[in-house]
Amino acid sequence: MTSATLLKRVFGVVVALAIVLLLIGQLLGQPILLGYVATGSMEPTMNAGDGFVAIPSAVTGSVSDGDVVVFDARELHGGGLTTHRVVGETSEGYVTKGDANPFTDQDGSEPHVTDGQIVAKAWQVNGEVVTIPHLGTAIMGVHHTVESVVGTIAPILGLTTSPDSEGIGSLLVAVGVALLGFGVLLERLGPGQRDKTRSRSRENVLAFWTTLGLVLLVFVTFATAAMVIPAGTTEYELVSTETPEENPQILAPGETGELTRTVDNAGYLPIVVVHEARSNNVETDPPWQTVGLRSSGETTVFLTAPETTGEYTRHVGEHRYLAVLPPSLLVWLHGLHPLVAIAAVNGVIVGVTVTIVLVVFGRGDLRLRSAGTHVSLSTRLARRLRKWL
Repeated sequence: MTSATLLKRVFGVVVALAIVLLLIGQLLGQPILLGYVATGSMEPTMNAGDGFVAIPSAVTGSVSDGDVVVFDARELHGGGLTTHRVVGETSEGYVTKGDANPFTDQDGSEPHVTDGQIVAKAWQVNGEVVTIPHLGTAIMGVHHTVESVVGTIAPILGLTTSPDSEGIGSLLVAVGVALLGFGVLLERLGPGQRDKTRSRSRENVLAFWTTLGLVLLVFVTFATAAMVIPAGTTEYELVSTETPEENPQILAPGETGELTRTVDNAGYLPIVVVHEARSNNVETDPPWQTVGLRSSGETTVFLTAPETTGEYTRHVGEHRYLAVLPPSLLVWLHGLHPLVAIAAVNGVIVGVTVTIVLVVFGRGDLRLRSAGTHVSLSTRLARRLRKWL
């Protein structure tokens, strides 16, 4: 393979990966490594249609003035993901503003932004956002084109409704994967391909480390999914009013209400659950707990109403870890960073799996033998008939 061919393939993979990450990020409501702005509210930092590197909030840590964040807006543009700059912080949350806007979001109808609403932070170098010009424009163009095509052929196929944006995104991902698979098959099986090198692989033999790597990949993927997917942020509405009610979320100024939060574990391994306040005037008791296999636990959430009357939103985050290490150690690792705790759990899983495989199978390559490989078809059929008769 020449260097030019290698560079071409690498470039194609990078472009395809960027498109898939953008589409999947739209489906999940969480930018995955890449995001883009659809309007000019962040000019001149980012023009409409520019892309940027989006670092998930779980990795970035605390937010500071000047950071450009992606947050789940409540009122802006009808709600949804918005990319604006943090220009201040109050006891109620962050003050955000588009660089091109003459006023802050909170001067309008958008409430203060809390940590629980922030899903990602734009990568900055020396205070400047790293942008990818026109990346979002290309993605939006593809999206609108596919949407138009689907809308045109839907009546022909007898569909009464056209897919929404989420359905279009799913369709694009599926088409992309299908085209990628077709391209690989065409390259492998195309008439112009010749085997220019003699294969050194042995039939019916699986390389030990390759097989072990695949097994570990499956185990680590499922373990990480079991910890990450159920985790998230719970939102609580809170009303501070001079006429409180029995409802623990409608309180007098300065009063504290109690809510019970249930944590279910449907898995076959115990888990350690860490509850994390992501808003002011919120506490949990206990702050962390161990939940046994296929059981549930409870924690109490304390919400304190601000002195100023009004409607507020409070957030409580939840992190889960498979209890393959002492709970106190997992909580300590979580304090360093959630990814450190996840990596430690996966490290234990990898170590245990490798040990078991080495003890049971050794380090030799795995040979797959099928009965009757060197026996003719007529002989095998005759043997099968004699067995049945």
